[in-house]
Amino acid sequence: MTNSTNVTWHETTIAKEDRRVQNGHGSYVLWFTGLSGSGKSTIANAVSNELFRLGINEYVLDGDNIRHGLNKDLGFSDEDRTENIRRIGEVAKLFVDSGKVVTTAFISPFRSDRDQVRTLFEKGEFIEVFVDCPLEECERRDPKQLYVKARRGEIKDFTGIDSPYEAPERPEIVIKSDQLSVQEAVNQIIQYLRKQDEIQED
Repeated sequence: MTNSTNVTWHETTIAKEDRRVQNGHGSYVLWFTGLSGSGKSTIANAVSNELFRLGINEYVLDGDNIRHGLNKDLGFSDEDRTENIRRIGEVAKLFVDSGKVVTTAFISPFRSDRDQVRTLFEKGEFIEVFVDCPLEECERRDPKQLYVKARRGEIKDFTGIDSPYEAPERPEIVIKSDQLSVQEAVNQIIQYLRKQDEIQED
């Protein structure tokens, strides 16, 4: 809700359904959530590549990239994390309204924030993908050395160490990234989308 009383919503001339017809496929968000180091960005980008190969209009919104621009004014307090996810949810909705498939890769640690984003979308447009990886494995990988810094006290409010991660209760897809290769994870997601008729058979 806007704080201004002088702002009016204007309906667009071209509807979401029109764009979907032109694109030849539906539009929705694949919302990847999980601990740092779980493989969210890697898998999200690999899925994006496969969707692109299949001729689907897609785009990736990645947590680190967004914090370089749109959300560069936000820190990592609970309040800022909530605002970070709120903004991304609104951006993802714009992509879905434009007829595209958007994959988002964000820790998004709080269940209430993810549930709030879900309410922005119509039924079937929000597909939560829980990249489930044990903390010990994420720390072992630690591609950005963030866990090392967090354990040293150099990073405060780090998810999994001194800030909680609330796992999804009913995600549409669960990826056990410590047990699957990236390609196997991609195959699992593509298979789900085919079953939901979001992707037509070749």
